[in-house]
Amino acid sequence: MNRRDLLLSVGAAALGLLGLPRQAFSMGGTLPELNLPAPPFTLPGVVPSPDGAIEAERSLSDFQGQWLVLYFYPRDFTEGCTIEAKGFQRDLERFHALNAEVVGISADDTDSHKEFCGSEALSYPLLSDPGGQTSKLYGSWIPPFSQRHTFLIDPEGVLRETWLGVRPLGHSQEILKRLGELQAAG
Repeated sequence: MNRRDLLLSVGAAALGLLGLPRQAFSMGGTLPELNLPAPPFTLPGVVPSPDGAIEAERSLSDFQGQWLVLYFYPRDFTEGCTIEAKGFQRDLERFHALNAEVVGISADDTDSHKEFCGSEALSYPLLSDPGGQTSKLYGSWIPPFSQRHTFLIDPEGVLRETWLGVRPLGHSQEILKRLGELQAAG
């Protein structure tokens, strides 16, 4: 990694931890357009089960027929990421009541995700994107981290809403509100 890329990565990571908007750092790929099909993905990850988290692959197509909150975050166990993850967990039943699933994506490996799910009692999938290929498809990659962006995908796989430079505190509530508005609009 050259000096420029290193400085951009450190700056983006610092902004991500602060939860500040980073639209200027759009080198991480092209943001997908609203009201078009969301970029497909298949990633390994950790999926909740009655016996604890298990490793399994998940694809965009696995969520067909339900809304998907797809959130990208920098790292397991960091303060902002933990706040965001706990917010989604706290509101998970409300998402499920609205026929929505929550999925997190970061560059962390599945072992880290398994520990994170266990320590924070998370019961939704966390997917591993170590090379940032899926993060790039969603304009959310500044090596070596995913940026804190969230995407709301409808049951037909169409991207309906994007949040950039997310502030972790209260973010899940913001998404629940918008999800309700979109569903009410039909």
